[in-house]
Amino acid sequence: MSTKTARVLVLVCSTRPGAFGPAVGRWLLETITPRAGELDVELVPMALGDLDLPFLDEEEHPSSGLYAHEHTRRWSALVNAADGFMVVTPEYNYGMPATLKNALDHLGREWAWKPIGFISYGNTSAGTRSVQHAKQVVTTLRLVPLGRTVAIRIGDAVEDGQIRPSATLAAAAVGVLDELVRVAHALRPMREGARLGLRPGPLPGSYLRRLTPDDAPEVTVVQRCCWVDEALANDTLAIPALHESPEQTGEWLATWHAMGLWRDGRLLGMVRARRVDTDWHVGRLGVVPDLRGQGLGRRLLRTAEAAAEPSCRRIVLHTGVHSRQNIALYQSEGYRSAPLSGDDGTVRLTKDMTP
Repeated sequence: MSTKTARVLVLVCSTRPGAFGPAVGRWLLETITPRAGELDVELVPMALGDLDLPFLDEEEHPSSGLYAHEHTRRWSALVNAADGFMVVTPEYNYGMPATLKNALDHLGREWAWKPIGFISYGNTSAGTRSVQHAKQVVTTLRLVPLGRTVAIRIGDAVEDGQIRPSATLAAAAVGVLDELVRVAHALRPMREGARLGLRPGPLPGSYLRRLTPDDAPEVTVVQRCCWVDEALANDTLAIPALHESPEQTGEWLATWHAMGLWRDGRLLGMVRARRVDTDWHVGRLGVVPDLRGQGLGRRLLRTAEAAAEPSCRRIVLHTGVHSRQNIALYQSEGYRSAPLSGDDGTVRLTKDMTP
């Protein structure tokens, strides 16, 4: 499972004065909050009535992402920041509330590749027909409805306006959260790859993006598998990348300009760079062993070079003195060996910046 925190929007849909929805929402939050802490989930409660969304009043189609009104932009930001949704909904005349349909229709890409779980309530059908109606709509938006649901029959489960304590209902609610979190983590690569502004990578379905401290676990794994060959070639284990903890890796990810090549949630390669005086230092260039020889390292190197600040005069990198394949790659990209002040088993290579 991913180590990243999942943000789940808990949406209470009924806007009718005196509706039972807020009581169901409170019960749900009280029930699942302990489990959310165990799963590293941030629960964000929201009532549709608090959004003041009018019936869809945007001139542009929601798929364009061009929103003229502040209420739409506010709703867009909330949905875009979420990794999944738990929807508390009644059933109105065999269907979902118009308020829920309207909220769904307001947006487009913000919904894509996120799981949605339903907690329904009602009389004869416990709200299940509302859920079946909603599932037809959410799949069109590329939301992924869960198989698990909670269906509350008001006549059986309510006492004095509150949900009567029930181990069965509580277990069902926790089950929805568990499934939602697993699906949210599984779909994370698809959400990330679909975001605007990510550069496509050299392999089909791959993309380049800036690495952050949140990526420390994946970066640690890639470093340890990539630098084994370096250790063998140079007959030494004194290579920092082999010994750094995820915490130490996270520290330098916060200060270096680091880029990663990703596909389907897997980190395929990485490189980091930063300015030192008038030099642009490049390092930690690595590609997973099963994908070497496909030009990925060369692409990452050029990505790091392109990020150099304009006032830098040259690019500097280091590798093991016996790392022949690395040295050959760098020389083919225009680098030349430069003298070192000490003897630490590495060779320094430099390339002047093009004016």
